[in-house]
Amino acid sequence: MSPPSRLAFIGNSLPRRCGIATFTTDLQQAISKSRVGLETAIVAMTDHGQTYDYPPAVCLQINDEKLEDYARAAEFLNAEQFELVCLQHEFGIFGGDAGNHITGLLSRLTMPIVTTLHTVLSDPQPVQRRVLNAVVDASSRVIVMAEKGREVLRTVYDVPARKIEVIPHGIPYSAFVEPDAAKSKLGFGRKPIILTFGLLSPNKGIEVMIDAMPSILRSRPDAVYVVLGATHPNLVRQEGEAYRESLMTRARAVGVEQHVVFLNRFVDQPTLLDFITMCDVYATPYLSEAQMTSGTLAFSFGLGKAVVSTPYWHARELLADGRGVLVPFGDAEALGKEIAALLTDDVRRQAMRKRAYASSRSTTWERTAERYLAAFARSRRVHPLKVVARRDKSCALPDSPAPQMQLGHLLSMCDDTGLFQHAVRSVPDRSHGYCLDDNSRALLVACALNAADEQRLPEALTARLAAFVQHAWNPATKRFRNFMSFDRRWLEDIGSEDSHGRALWAVGECARSDAAPSRRRWAASLFAEALPAVEHFRSPRAWAFTLLGLDAYCVAVAGDCRAGELRQLLGDKLMSLIGSVETKQWVWFEEGLAYDNARLSQALIVAGISLGAAHYVAAGLRSLRWLMTLQTSGTGLFRPVGSDSFGAKRTRPREFDQQPLEAAATISACLAAWRADGDLKWKADAERAFAWFLGSNDLSASLIDLETGSCRDGLHPDRANENRGGESAVSYLLGLAEIRQLARADSNRLKPAPLRAEALNPAGLAPKSSREPLVTH
Repeated sequence: MSPPSRLAFIGNSLPRRCGIATFTTDLQQAISKSRVGLETAIVAMTDHGQTYDYPPAVCLQINDEKLEDYARAAEFLNAEQFELVCLQHEFGIFGGDAGNHITGLLSRLTMPIVTTLHTVLSDPQPVQRRVLNAVVDASSRVIVMAEKGREVLRTVYDVPARKIEVIPHGIPYSAFVEPDAAKSKLGFGRKPIILTFGLLSPNKGIEVMIDAMPSILRSRPDAVYVVLGATHPNLVRQEGEAYRESLMTRARAVGVEQHVVFLNRFVDQPTLLDFITMCDVYATPYLSEAQMTSGTLAFSFGLGKAVVSTPYWHARELLADGRGVLVPFGDAEALGKEIAALLTDDVRRQAMRKRAYASSRSTTWERTAERYLAAFARSRRVHPLKVVARRDKSCALPDSPAPQMQLGHLLSMCDDTGLFQHAVRSVPDRSHGYCLDDNSRALLVACALNAADEQRLPEALTARLAAFVQHAWNPATKRFRNFMSFDRRWLEDIGSEDSHGRALWAVGECARSDAAPSRRRWAASLFAEALPAVEHFRSPRAWAFTLLGLDAYCVAVAGDCRAGELRQLLGDKLMSLIGSVETKQWVWFEEGLAYDNARLSQALIVAGISLGAAHYVAAGLRSLRWLMTLQTSGTGLFRPVGSDSFGAKRTRPREFDQQPLEAAATISACLAAWRADGDLKWKADAERAFAWFLGSNDLSASLIDLETGSCRDGLHPDRANENRGGESAVSYLLGLAEIRQLARADSNRLKPAPLRAEALNPAGLAPKSSREPLVTH
């Protein structure tokens, strides 16, 4: 089912001054711009006694206290044949007890409803629970902006997991820039700036920040705290500007009135972005933990700001893993200490900024609109998707000859730095730069194409890919960096554990199979230098990628005892994981399925074969067999784990979005399993996974341009993603290389030698005489 061509949003709208109005307007505009011919409109909630000069996008107003307005709006939406309604829900913007007037409107609508829940209370009053349950029951799908929202809906309101989606708060796209120009523009010179913005109200914790200023000024006497935003209209109606005046009195009482600037205005987005850009530290000292989302936090984080915040729900998720700093609620001393530390440590602050900016690229309004449209399309499916693939000329069968290796698109996606991350259709997208992940995968392709009868990558390109990996290595931190901007600036000092493991995999394979002896020696040296960091990693995929690299490295450098010890240590870690999680119904390493799943099984299989560890091989085969049952549709097609499943615990994976990375991982893992036990079913499974690329999939849609070797970025519920980025290109080429190798083996009547159980001792280890004692640190 395709997304709707006419859809309406119900919520507040600009120029009303509130976060819901800003969000609704931004979302409506982003979706309207995302597709030609898409018609959108807003049904605006107007608070009692107020009038607003709404823009043309607002097709109807509802006075929040008038029940008849809700009924009239439902009649209007039905009569105008809108295909879907997207409700922005917050208890306080609708009339009645806990906003129950909105349920009457929803009950009258004839089209699907997708509801964004801006607040999900963990301890609701009975009337709040009843209203939220009624809204959820009326909705085909509900969207929350944080994983905590999903958790509360499941545990407190018993909402089915299949009905919930997590789509983070959207942000405007803005380049990563330094604050100096914006400071000068706004008249703050070169002073260190701390910023809080948003409608002023007592729950924002501004008092705590004012109390923290004296300790900050001891370290940075020229620091300025800017409080940007009008007082909340509801508060003004109740008490005028008494609250703002109390804050100004407080600043005078603690002697910081010259360093606290109150700007009582509701600014437009360009001005707001200027203020965010100029700040050195953004502060959200909110007083309540139960804040599911904060648009001000999302915007500031998305512009690459160092954030210090109290640990409300949204901040706790967004700022985890060093992406920001959390301090206790109401603790002015801790708040001042952490902000002062950032203002006096440029290196740390800049690293935090780069981590924030890099990790927020997937939440720009353009990307958010795409995710909402996909959710809208899924909500229109009344019955579960049951598509039988057509077996026509566009749909290659498992027994079809493997396509020729075409490298034109891969070459067009590379420049003199390396492989670009993304593409707009088939055109490289320079705005997102490069990443180590994709360049490591491309180096793996280069190694795979050194096989007989394959066309090698140009030597200059292979050298360029190796140079990217080398440049990503940060000897100061003993870690790899991952994200690089188009102008060759690293956006972080330390990349993810997964990117480190993937780089080790690539250089390990390079050490074994690169065509150039000098590059093989380079790769072995870099592998040995980068390997020790993995011992303390916590990511199972980083362990698995490293094990795949060790499988190659230990062939190239047979005498490295420490590498052998780490191989066993990482294998034991994966075994410990599956031992603690596995049940009869859930034969896996983790509570949920994520990306590159099959690599976990593959890593245990290849490590078990090399180490002579039968229990490794058995666990790898067992988990992969279980995974393949989940990755098989009712009609026998390969159906990779959909990305919409990520984060769900112990539930059957969703169908979409389907991504090339999963197919490539499955091909490799199934062929490793075939080589381990000789069962021809594994070979058939690998061929079935490869056929997914060529059209044997739920949409009967080929993802491959056989003339250029480009690969679409995946399958949405209703269409293929027409963008053809770096990850998709190298995933297809890796899968194709393995299938072509398989075809050559078949033509030569080569068969794998099954791993013989009698060659393994009961403990699953190599004979004691052939290995050193395991040493852990």
